[in-house]
Amino acid sequence: MPSTGDRHWDSETDLLVIGAGAAGMTAALVGKLEGLQVILCEKSDMVGGTTATSAGSVWIPGSSQSEKAGVPDSIEAAKTYLAGILGGISDKRLSAFLASGPAMLDYLERKTSVVFAPPPIHPDYRDLPGAAVGGRTLGAVPFDGRLLGADFERVRPPRREFMVLGGMMVGKTDIPPLLAPFRTWSNFRHVVGILFRHATDRLKFKRGTRLIMGNALIARLLSDLRQLAVDVRYMTAMEELIEIDDEIVGAVLASSSGQIAVRARKGVVLATGGIGWSDELRERFFEENTRRYSLSPDSNTGDGILAGERASGEIERGMESPALWMPSSVMKQPDGHLSVFPHIMLDRAKPGLLAVDASGRRFVNEANSYHDFVQAMLRSNRSPPSLPSYLICDRSFISDYGIGLIHPGSRSLRNFIDAGYLVEGRSIPELAAQIDVDGDALSRTIARYNAYAETGVDEEFGRGTSPLNRVNGDPDNEPNPCLRKIGPGPYYAVAVWPADLASSAGLRTDERGRVLRSDSRPLKGLYAAGTDAASIFKGTYPGPGTMIGPAMVFAWRAAMDAAGALDNYLIPSD
Repeated sequence: MPSTGDRHWDSETDLLVIGAGAAGMTAALVGKLEGLQVILCEKSDMVGGTTATSAGSVWIPGSSQSEKAGVPDSIEAAKTYLAGILGGISDKRLSAFLASGPAMLDYLERKTSVVFAPPPIHPDYRDLPGAAVGGRTLGAVPFDGRLLGADFERVRPPRREFMVLGGMMVGKTDIPPLLAPFRTWSNFRHVVGILFRHATDRLKFKRGTRLIMGNALIARLLSDLRQLAVDVRYMTAMEELIEIDDEIVGAVLASSSGQIAVRARKGVVLATGGIGWSDELRERFFEENTRRYSLSPDSNTGDGILAGERASGEIERGMESPALWMPSSVMKQPDGHLSVFPHIMLDRAKPGLLAVDASGRRFVNEANSYHDFVQAMLRSNRSPPSLPSYLICDRSFISDYGIGLIHPGSRSLRNFIDAGYLVEGRSIPELAAQIDVDGDALSRTIARYNAYAETGVDEEFGRGTSPLNRVNGDPDNEPNPCLRKIGPGPYYAVAVWPADLASSAGLRTDERGRVLRSDSRPLKGLYAAGTDAASIFKGTYPGPGTMIGPAMVFAWRAAMDAAGALDNYLIPSD
């Protein structure tokens, strides 16, 4: 790491932000609003990072937005809930997050176009005292991508597997009308409206401009950065931090025009997306059988964490998990594209599907959160080794709900079978042989599951008992929205693997977002936000938006601290 006081600077600014995901864009936007000169550098040619391909939710307890929407939530209830998960609320960063989360939302709503609204029902992931069914998770308000003009191409698109008709985004509320457009007049109007909009979009753009979820959040941040004329530099990667007299004062960047040194008078914010595809960090922190797949953009290679560590910052250890996980199925498409499909909630919670390990037995409540599903998969895998796990269903399940890459109502499954994505068996023993599990064990497992479906009570894992389970199940299925008998063959299986959605392990930081040394002293001039900073939830996943929420809060706190404005807010900061 360069450390010299007489070096040449190619450029100077107040705040240098590395990485243009939700955290980096928030830090750059807030810094500019607080009067700082800002340079925002992005390694790729698009903004958004993992956030752009996510639901774009933020988990912020006690917000005024939820109060106004009629789904109020309290910080005290959130503390009770988190204490049940973490064993207490002793971390100053956690207290700062809870206290300043609502202030961050109000700040952005007053000064920018970045606004959030809570859906009436969006449950926390654990069924514990203090858990919220609604009001604690907020979603980004949809955005018209046409307002960005040519810069619309700069917004990282959603995962290809989650778009239809050549680039149309589809949200959870769009699915029922699309599956039954003629069932009601409102369904018909909705479908005609979004299809017409998409058709007109494709006359001018490569994909649809009706942006929702994470794409809407990123587009709003980009729109505001443009309006404030923030200096955004694409295809510009950080190579090294520069230290002078025990202070980080800038960075060496690699750009299309060559290597440049940028001085940062007020600080550098690391927000490069966490561990991502870094071979070094994956080997250091991930179990060997979890390193194969990641849902991070391939430009995320651990640059911020590694640079911070080289600058004497410390990577926090002792996490319950080094990453947040998603069970994902994999298929190579005819054009060579490798589809890694995250099984979020569209199939696992629906009645008539179960998951088994290599022993042919269930190992988890299939309707639990994706992270908890994979954590159970990894525990099951340790004795004996048993990855991948398999989702099992019958033909009627696929017709009704789809599975993974296969949409509901699909008439032909042949392409998926030929590609090896879907395994078919005319009988349970035949299916078991094809996926190399014990046939007798699988038969007994399905028989037990079917008995639970009749009574509506899952005696092994309690499936269908929590608000999260029931919301993602089928409300028309009785007596349990998450349980239905697996009927006569043919039977089907889809293999699922662990894929990291985001890392939890990262640089130790304080409540201002400053990177800490091993002796807990702040490293002057260096901040980390998003997944470059260690998770305040210690590798657990309390609810939807518990990555993006803290990412934006601590990006806000870091920028406010750099601007000397954080102490103006009556919130914990020391």
